[in-house]
Amino acid sequence: MAADDRGMREEILRELTENILPFWQGRMRDPQGGFFGAADCDGIVDKAAPRAAVVNARILWTFATATRVLGASYRATADWAFDELRTRFIDGEHGGLYWMLDAAGRPLSDRKQIYAQAFAIYAFSEYARATGNRDALGLAIGLFRLIEKHAADRERGGYIEALDRAWGPLDDMRLSDKDLNSPKSMNTHLHIMEAYTNLLRIWRDPALVARQGDLIAVTLDRIVDNGHFKLFFDMDWRSLNDHVSYGHDIEGSWLLVEAAEVLGNEALLARARDAAVLMAERTLAEGRDADGSLHYEAHGDGRLIDADKHWWPQAEALVGFQNAWEMTGNPNFRDAVRDVWTFIRDKVADRAHGEWHAKLTPDGRPYAAAEDADACLAGPWKCPYHNGRACFEMLERLKA
Repeated sequence: MAADDRGMREEILRELTENILPFWQGRMRDPQGGFFGAADCDGIVDKAAPRAAVVNARILWTFATATRVLGASYRATADWAFDELRTRFIDGEHGGLYWMLDAAGRPLSDRKQIYAQAFAIYAFSEYARATGNRDALGLAIGLFRLIEKHAADRERGGYIEALDRAWGPLDDMRLSDKDLNSPKSMNTHLHIMEAYTNLLRIWRDPALVARQGDLIAVTLDRIVDNGHFKLFFDMDWRSLNDHVSYGHDIEGSWLLVEAAEVLGNEALLARARDAAVLMAERTLAEGRDADGSLHYEAHGDGRLIDADKHWWPQAEALVGFQNAWEMTGNPNFRDAVRDVWTFIRDKVADRAHGEWHAKLTPDGRPYAAAEDADACLAGPWKCPYHNGRACFEMLERLKA
């Protein structure tokens, strides 16, 4: 077992340092500032593509973590990403981050999507953690206060999805065209929680402690339902559909435990562990294909909505099943870790161009760009966050 762990850890380290990170340091870095917005399945960069706040925040988090975990050789890329996020994406008049810029740095969408503000907190706090930069910590704290001022629902709990540039009401609050237009969602709450977890590591402010406790509780009380996340809600927390997102379930299982551990609330941690084990069990039983990979989405009765193999659920399955194995010792979870890593290594990683294929067919073949518009190596949602984070997590977890 130990030898297998060492071998897997060595493979994951090579994947991170030889395939994922160099793609972004080399091919995607714009000499004029920041990072190009897209690259197709052949690695051809679209230098005119729009640039998303979420992607740029995730790039900053990735290279800040690389600096902290792997060493100073990644610091220049982290600095480059920090300069881009703070100088181009921040709204100097109203605060917060613009949602989308054009390639020249002009706002294409100036809405204040709370999901994007959360990822900026995640990134700025990690950069501060890695480098000691006080400006980055100040930016993260400022964004926390903006979210709490404008997006928190003090009456019913949780947070609304989006506001306009001046933090006023917005009719269409969808995170993407594929989402329901709902005022509250699982996805936004999950990543606010993730961001607050990281900020708590370096700023133990009583207000942040209290709000994180409330957020974990509302996630357990309102969003988790018998081993799955409910996805979309009205203001009163009524669920708006029955869909199951296997990637979010397994991702949320370990993020919930991490959040409660960092918060240090033993009662919430016990509840989070129970919920996480059940979520991992349901994902293992319902969401996996015979090849070890994870399906994307299903109806509540188990009928698949999307049987394609998207890159990010595979990354989250790696960590989520490892986390469940560590909590339970159930060998089925350990086998699932090995199976999904084999699928990633042999099918998802792009050995020709670097990075990971965004989307594979149900039988494990990467889509070509002409076959599917979402097939790419980099794009408005595709970046080194899910796969990079999975590698960092597994490097730490496999040390033991």
